[in-house]
Amino acid sequence: MKYFQLIWSSLFRKKTRTFLTALSLTMAFLLFGLLQAVNVLFSGPPQFSGADRLVVQSRVSFTESLPLAMRNQLRTMPGVSAVTWRQWFGGFYQEPRNFFAQFATDPETFREVYPEFVMPDTQWQAFEGTRTGVIVGTQLAERFGWKIGDKIPLQSTIWPQLDGNKTWIFDIVGIYDVKNEADRARTGVMFINFAYFDEARQFARGEAGVYDVRIADPNQAAGVAQAIDAMFANTPDETKTQSERDFQLGFFKQIGDIGLIVTLILIAVFFTILILTGNTMAQAVRERIPELAVLKTLGFSNATVTVLVLAEAFLLCLIGALAGMGLAQVVSLGLAQQPNFPAVPLDWKVWVQAAVAMALLALAVGLPPALRAGRLKIVDALAGR
Repeated sequence: MKYFQLIWSSLFRKKTRTFLTALSLTMAFLLFGLLQAVNVLFSGPPQFSGADRLVVQSRVSFTESLPLAMRNQLRTMPGVSAVTWRQWFGGFYQEPRNFFAQFATDPETFREVYPEFVMPDTQWQAFEGTRTGVIVGTQLAERFGWKIGDKIPLQSTIWPQLDGNKTWIFDIVGIYDVKNEADRARTGVMFINFAYFDEARQFARGEAGVYDVRIADPNQAAGVAQAIDAMFANTPDETKTQSERDFQLGFFKQIGDIGLIVTLILIAVFFTILILTGNTMAQAVRERIPELAVLKTLGFSNATVTVLVLAEAFLLCLIGALAGMGLAQVVSLGLAQQPNFPAVPLDWKVWVQAAVAMALLALAVGLPPALRAGRLKIVDALAGR
């Protein structure tokens, strides 16, 4: 550390150039942190409750409905402890930008399958007993300033009522919360009493979008899923059963291989940063060739000069990496507070990956000019050759 002041002074010899380079590195590591966090979200273990739940959808597509008659068959399956069903409503409040997730579901069985949702018993009873009743999560209630007793008009983009009207009026009878902070994003959803919705909609009555199946032993999830699909094989309503996590991430994966997309973006970003930072370091060393010759004249060895230049590259990359990852952490925490947005886990694994990326980048941009500085001959440098 005795040479730190020398390294710092050399790095900030041209302040504007160093600032712009550090800013570029900051943006690169901001992207790195957020995109790697997305990779963790898609490839890591579940970050929310639901390891004991399966989702049963149509084998053709999740947009295809399944008959309500299937619920009795699912309830009798070995290993199944509870079954509920839901249908995507697809509406908005007042104007299209006020969009949020809404599902029509059966209040009684929904409570059995989703025990992580907490609400007073009186509100659960009101949800079951009020045909136009809906429950909303705490985030959603805070977003629009809703309270129990409010009447909420929703404009459906999918489901007209029997008279053709697409404006549905619902009564808020409960506001639910979650037991675990990992489930916080789920409090941005509205649940509608399915009985009223099914009776009042114009088409597809007696059908549900998907079934949510709670199983007794999460370790038997694969076996139960296979048994469910085998039961409905070669029928008009063939099914595809998967874990709740895989079902939710399937929506995002429709756009393609997320991991490959993230990797290609990061390669492009860091290739650009490699060229930019490498050119900056090479230019900085060229400008200081006489100064480096003076250092050697004063007794600095070739190895010491090499390490000083390499340390300068590491310091530049470290500043950019810390600033970028710090911003990524702030953005990640901010996104986690947004309704209907999955928590993006910027955990220690992402920080370790960033540290490795920073070290490799520093070596790539710092080693060539450092080796050149180490091999520098004093006479040639002072003579300007």
